[in-house]
Amino acid sequence: MKTYLKNLVELNDTKQSKRFAYFIQFLIIFSVVTFSIETLPDLQPQTRIVLNTIEAFCVVIFTFEYLARIYVADNKPKFIFSFFGIIDFLAILPFYLAFGIDLRSLRLLRMFRLFRLFKLVRYNKAMRHFANAMIVAKEQIILFMIITLMLIYFAAVGIYYFENAAQPEHFTSIFDSLWWSIVTLTTVGYGDVYPITVGGRIFTFFILLIGLGVVAIPTGIISSSLTKAVEPNEKKN
Repeated sequence: MKTYLKNLVELNDTKQSKRFAYFIQFLIIFSVVTFSIETLPDLQPQTRIVLNTIEAFCVVIFTFEYLARIYVADNKPKFIFSFFGIIDFLAILPFYLAFGIDLRSLRLLRMFRLFRLFKLVRYNKAMRHFANAMIVAKEQIILFMIITLMLIYFAAVGIYYFENAAQPEHFTSIFDSLWWSIVTLTTVGYGDVYPITVGGRIFTFFILLIGLGVVAIPTGIISSSLTKAVEPNEKKN
């Protein structure tokens, strides 16, 4: 039985494993669609009953998959606390919590159902390459995030001293200036808060130049890591 389950739930070249993988992927997408339908206003009670039945069916299958993976895992604690183990657990958690908690008052818990989308990473080769690329580039990404946070704070301090006297209602403190800093460095530019002094505009010009680089750097890091992640698999093939 353990060998059969292992061949069923873990990806391999058998027909049963592929069919099971396609079935789980279909249920993931189907459950996410029904989750979206639940948010429609004025749904008929009969419709909600159907949606709840579909949700219960999906969770039963996901629970079976989760328990089967634990059962066949060589190192059970390692799987439980792995990325996919945590995702599998969070995908079914809201359903069981609903028996003791009114999830209408805890919408955040309902949002945990969206973690089911991450389960698709296990079954999609391209998404697995992307996940591997993120692991390869984790040190560079962490370094980039630290530098970005430093730049955001630096920009917030700079614009505060340039604009506080002219626009005290928008740049009341450095904390208020952080919003402008984030929007500017990410090149979003909502236009709700902008500098009006000469010094502030010149400072913003340089921050915008830095922002263009901030947007481009992650693209280079991830593309390079994707190449490294894909090359070993191509050599095997």
